[in-house]
Amino acid sequence: MKPNPVMQKLGLSDDDRLVIIHTDDIGMCQASVAAFAELWEFGLISSGATMVPCSWFLEAAKLCQENPEIDMGVHLTLTSEWETYRWSPISTRDPKSGMVDEQGFFFHSTEQAQEHGEAEAVQIEIQAQIDRAIANGIKPTHIDTHMGSIASPKYIPAYLQMAIQYKLPPMIMRLTKEEWLEMDMSPELAAMAVQMVASLEEQGVPLLDRIAGLELNRVDTPAERVEYAKHVLGELGPGITHFIIHPSKHTPELCAITPDWPYRVADFEAFRSEDLSNFVTNSGLHVIGYRTLLELMHVN
Repeated sequence: MKPNPVMQKLGLSDDDRLVIIHTDDIGMCQASVAAFAELWEFGLISSGATMVPCSWFLEAAKLCQENPEIDMGVHLTLTSEWETYRWSPISTRDPKSGMVDEQGFFFHSTEQAQEHGEAEAVQIEIQAQIDRAIANGIKPTHIDTHMGSIASPKYIPAYLQMAIQYKLPPMIMRLTKEEWLEMDMSPELAAMAVQMVASLEEQGVPLLDRIAGLELNRVDTPAERVEYAKHVLGELGPGITHFIIHPSKHTPELCAITPDWPYRVADFEAFRSEDLSNFVTNSGLHVIGYRTLLELMHVN
């Protein structure tokens, strides 16, 4: 793949390393909003995305209203993964939409969401999520996808339509067909992705070079999490990386929702660490937010 054209637009070399330190799942629970607020003030993270169908979305929206400089996207949500804490579509409850399970919630898994969802219903739903975010005072900087559920031949066209319609950078990587196939993508979707990337770049839409981050099943103490983050960040290549973390504060609600709570709490503690902050400052990485890409998109 040729160098990312965004680099030249930003006055950087093709060998420079840009990273968006991105916090997922904001509004999934109260602990996620509180953690994001503290981390944003600390200054190491550079972006986040909120889950509009979730119970604490309005708290995330209130935070953005009070702090308009916050870089917040819409974490388009088609799944509801936890056992006893669930959420549903905001546009419909109709089982014919293919978006709800027998309990009336989004399906637990990405595979189920992609198998059952009707393309038209999903398009209506993701547009409703963006519209609700805007109606509640959020000025989105981008759109991305919870659990990768939008990455389906049925849903990608609507995702791209929303990106163009709302002039929002989408979380999409600019990879070759071979690289997509190495990620276990089907040949059909890999071919679609290559065409999609070429079309978007022709329209001046800024795209990513890769997605990286901290897994939610490795090293759950803050000190180990810092070293893990240093390792992953230090290995990033040239271009633009969307770097995912899932920070939350340690609360009874979080512990009741998910067994992976120690990793989320460790992300919170790690990314308010002066040690990690100093590492990033001295690493040669350029930390940007999606707002930087949003501004480029509006120039075109």
